[in-house]
Amino acid sequence: MPIMTVTTRHTVIVDIGFRIVLVFAMALPMLILYAISTLGPLLGRDLRFEPALLGYLVMSSFGLAAILSLWAGAIVDRMGSRYALMVLFSAIALAFTLMATVKDFYGLVAATAICGIAQALANPVTNLLIAQQVPPDKKAKVVGLKQSGVQVAALFAGLILPGIAFQYGWRAALGMIVPVALLFAISTPLFTPGKRGGTVKGFMFSLPNSLLLRLMGIQFCVGISLSAFVTFLPSFAIRQGMPLSLAGTLIAVFGVMGIISRIVLTPIGAKLKDESLLLLMLITIAACTIAVTMLASPETHWRLWIGAIGMGLTAVGTNAIAMSMLIRDPAFGPVTAASGFISVAFFGGFALGPPLYGALSSYSEGSLGWSTLIGVLLCACIMSLALASTRRSKTQASTMMVCAAERTKAADI
Repeated sequence: MPIMTVTTRHTVIVDIGFRIVLVFAMALPMLILYAISTLGPLLGRDLRFEPALLGYLVMSSFGLAAILSLWAGAIVDRMGSRYALMVLFSAIALAFTLMATVKDFYGLVAATAICGIAQALANPVTNLLIAQQVPPDKKAKVVGLKQSGVQVAALFAGLILPGIAFQYGWRAALGMIVPVALLFAISTPLFTPGKRGGTVKGFMFSLPNSLLLRLMGIQFCVGISLSAFVTFLPSFAIRQGMPLSLAGTLIAVFGVMGIISRIVLTPIGAKLKDESLLLLMLITIAACTIAVTMLASPETHWRLWIGAIGMGLTAVGTNAIAMSMLIRDPAFGPVTAASGFISVAFFGGFALGPPLYGALSSYSEGSLGWSTLIGVLLCACIMSLALASTRRSKTQASTMMVCAAERTKAADI
């Protein structure tokens, strides 16, 4: 009996540790986005660059992530989950070490680009671990939990980083991430399987099918709007007279709402026959949220809070739902490869969104930039309808084939 108790306790500890590793494997790579957002004004002041250039920092990181994501699934299959996670956390440690020591804007661009390695690996390796180690009835909940790690990063960046930066400087705020990443790189073997990869003979990849292409289009559009919104919301709030510390709290609120969204909505989506219509509803609400945000003024700061809450509850949840769709439905293709393609689209959108918004808003003090984000989300709504139609058609075709086969079998009998 005592032996059973010890074994059960060990299993619980390993299970909790496994989930914590999943959360931080998603949180640390994405922390760069929220760190740039909340610390951007301080970075620009000390390194002497314009706020609009913040978009290029995001672009360097997510642009590399989008390119590497083409091969990320094959790389994870080859390396195995344990070694891929160790590379992920090591890349984060290196990137934040360099960011904390750079002397100019160009050095910061190079340092943030290294985070793209970790971002490319994050979804394929965590999705593979879930597919391998989590029972089918718990997969959706675990996907929602690990995807909420992205918003844990937002919460941390909004609440903790500004205070540390004001007290000790932004270099210390960024440098404190390094020991955390190294700790996870060292402890990863305790909670992940030791089996190496090697099942993949090459790094060639097949083209995505029609279902996956539509989901990629949706994630590309969401990525554009979401990254631009998060990157420039604090700067926009400061222009409306909000203090920097309070503007950082907007990102924290965004993070909390995102955690709730991903944990709650992912299991709900898994119970639906087709999550595409849920995506449509969430993206529509997100577009309305941006429309409210763009009308904010020094007298109506409540619109900024509506924006942070609304985008956190809606747009953020769409990526977790998309990843859950890949794990549940084999029609999208192999999990690691499909996750890589979705990451290509999502990170491509993340890379394009901030510089696009920065360029457009310089001509119209923000209104053209916000309007463009709304238009991009409306395009995502159209693609959500197309995805729902395609999935419905494939389901009907499969049903007809099964019925025809049963009639043929009955006739033979």
